[in-house]
Amino acid sequence: MGILNMIKGQLIDVIEWSDNSSKTMVHKYDMNGKEIMMGAQLTVRESQAAVFVNEGQLADVFGPGRYELQTSNMPILTALKSWKYGFNSPFKADVYFVNTKQFLDMKWGTSNPVMMRDAEFGMIRLRAFGIYSFKVADPAAFLKEVFGTSAMMTVDGVEGQIKRQIVSSLSDAIAESKIPALDLAANYDELGTYAMNAVNPKLAPLGLTLCSFVVENISLPEEVEKTMDKRTSMGVLGNLDQYAKYQAAEAMREAANNDGSGMAGMGVGMGAGAAMGQMFAQSFGQPSAAPAAPAAPAAQGAVTTCSACGAQIAAGAKFCPECGAKQAPAGFCKECGAQITPGAKFCPECGAKQ
Repeated sequence: MGILNMIKGQLIDVIEWSDNSSKTMVHKYDMNGKEIMMGAQLTVRESQAAVFVNEGQLADVFGPGRYELQTSNMPILTALKSWKYGFNSPFKADVYFVNTKQFLDMKWGTSNPVMMRDAEFGMIRLRAFGIYSFKVADPAAFLKEVFGTSAMMTVDGVEGQIKRQIVSSLSDAIAESKIPALDLAANYDELGTYAMNAVNPKLAPLGLTLCSFVVENISLPEEVEKTMDKRTSMGVLGNLDQYAKYQAAEAMREAANNDGSGMAGMGVGMGAGAAMGQMFAQSFGQPSAAPAAPAAPAAQGAVTTCSACGAQIAAGAKFCPECGAKQAPAGFCKECGAQITPGAKFCPECGAKQ
């Protein structure tokens, strides 16, 4: 009886795995030097897959369910072991449980700014970040291409690869879409869908797939954002000329209400009143009253010759005091009106004597 118990202690009759973490992707079942009993119970929970490996070679894959291990439901392992006519003795094989659930809230971001050409800002640099989720779509391919023969693997082992694929695909999506930088926020969903469709074909050979991809934010450089803030402020203010006049009027009102005494207070009030009058005149399109410039005095003793009788008359006179003839404006022909050089005796256009 003791020998029988010892033999049973060296056999495994129940194979199962409970995931106690949120990041384990593959767990190797610990055989602890024991062999698997033919007819043992295999329990594969939802969001799991069990993969049998014989001497380093991939064998059978079991999806969610409860199985009694027999040669009938292990065709590949039966062929590898050369169990042609059935086999009921214990056997050795490595069993890996692959977590096929979605790994949620995985963060991605651009480690370096993405260069792009924008129609409005020219060459700019963009940063982006967001979240994504993924899962193992093909356990067999994942074991062959990624996992290997380790005892356990977590999402940290594939996170870097997925992030780089995402950033590369998103950069291509932004550049090829030619969406203006100011309109990127309105196209986050479209960019996310484009990036996910571009990444999945690259992850498929690894047995992985993206389930969701979210662009949370695409930001411009700080200096560009400051320029945009200034432009927004100008748009909110509207007509800057009217705003400046309003500010000046408010300042003058405060100065006029200031408790000034004596001549200083009178001067401030008079200056404010005059400035306000000039400002309001400009606002209504009327020129402000400006002191008339003193007329330049006529040069004393300047004389010229009458164009009709030849008498000496004062320069600038419109009629001759001797014969009453109307004088032509200085610098123009009296006959044809063409412009001539002052002091010329004949018109170069019509030849009339001046």
